[in-house]
Amino acid sequence: MVLVATLLTAVGGLLVGVLLVLTDRGGLLAAPPVNAVLGLVVNIGRSLPFIILLVAIIPFTRAVVGTTIGTSAAIVPLTVGAIPFYARIVETALREVDSGVVAAARAMGASRREIVAKVLLRESRPGLVAGLTITVVALVGYSAMAGVVGGGGLGDLAIRYGYQRFETGVMIATVVLLVLFVQLTQMLGDLVARRLSHK
Repeated sequence: MVLVATLLTAVGGLLVGVLLVLTDRGGLLAAPPVNAVLGLVVNIGRSLPFIILLVAIIPFTRAVVGTTIGTSAAIVPLTVGAIPFYARIVETALREVDSGVVAAARAMGASRREIVAKVLLRESRPGLVAGLTITVVALVGYSAMAGVVGGGGLGDLAIRYGYQRFETGVMIATVVLLVLFVQLTQMLGDLVARRLSHK
């Protein structure tokens, strides 16, 4: 559930984040009205608590996967909730790329596509990976909340057995697994970000 949501979030968040940078004033595809609308949508998506979003988009979830219960159904709100979060991280990482490098690429006749792919995305890889790591950790927390409404995963296990049936051992095991998963994810993300960094 987290893996699929992460893949979809990485693609969607990257696209939205790149668009936010490109359509901003002075961007390669400057379109301030488009940027304002896109920014508003992203801000609304980020401001909704996940548990409310989960319930609010039930009709959309049903339209996409045909059900609102189970792991497949949980992937939809997980992705919808995480894309705006990661998009802002992508935007921040791209804005940290030295403007002189972009100007040099433009002076050498690089196309917009080449500037995005070979300059902006390449130079911001450490930040993008670090941001994706943070997003995955957030998705783990979101997935646990999805268990409250029958989303499956460890959250569902913790609620159904650990809480409702008073099986403390199951609850403790679930918490330990979640902590271990987050720690491993963070360590792996930090390692990859360091490898990609020029410093």
